[in-house]
Amino acid sequence: MAALTAMRHSDSLREVNLQNLVGTKPAPITGVASVIDGDTIEVHGQRIRFNGIDAPESRQYCDDAKGFEYPCGRRSAEAVDSFLAASRPVRCTFVEWDRYHRFVGDCRRADGASVAAWMVEHGQALDWHRYSHGAYAPQQAKAEAAKVCLWVGKFEAPWDWRASHADGAAPAKQPLGIISRKLVAQSGYSCEPRRTCKQISSCDEAQWYLQNCSWGGRLDRDGDGVACETLC
Repeated sequence: MAALTAMRHSDSLREVNLQNLVGTKPAPITGVASVIDGDTIEVHGQRIRFNGIDAPESRQYCDDAKGFEYPCGRRSAEAVDSFLAASRPVRCTFVEWDRYHRFVGDCRRADGASVAAWMVEHGQALDWHRYSHGAYAPQQAKAEAAKVCLWVGKFEAPWDWRASHADGAAPAKQPLGIISRKLVAQSGYSCEPRRTCKQISSCDEAQWYLQNCSWGGRLDRDGDGVACETLC
């Protein structure tokens, strides 16, 4: 009797667990989005990941056509922010939950334009074949042929960048609040784009980057407080 009861209880647990696993498919989410990064937004407090694409991470840098580094992650976020602002609200249809419990969805503007397709076609994100099964391959081929945005220079695929930057693998916690770094009038220098010592023309310029830019420490390899010592 005890064994039969246990078996029935076990079957009941499996049924409950299966129901929890399958769950009820969430309704589409519609609203004005806050941009987290190039492939993630937040609407009504729910984090939403665009299905089938991958955009540069918010802290990721890429190389432009001249070999200068620029914040491609922030540019991607700015691009999706501008795109969504042109036709609000956005509507996202549920696909699945990801491991960070983000709602993964297919999102469209009020005018029906696909956010994911637009991002890939304009070189601001990549077709993530692992999840898209090539759904955005035509848009990516078009962007690559036209050499727009990411394709104008060199970049690391976001999934590879995350693998080599373990501390940046988890999604951002707060919306970026799309802002641009302003030029500093007194110096004429700017923290954007990021530079290497080979791209810097003077000791003063190197020291300004070291003291004022978040990435400046990379110019001081030995940590002695002097940037680009061959110039100084």
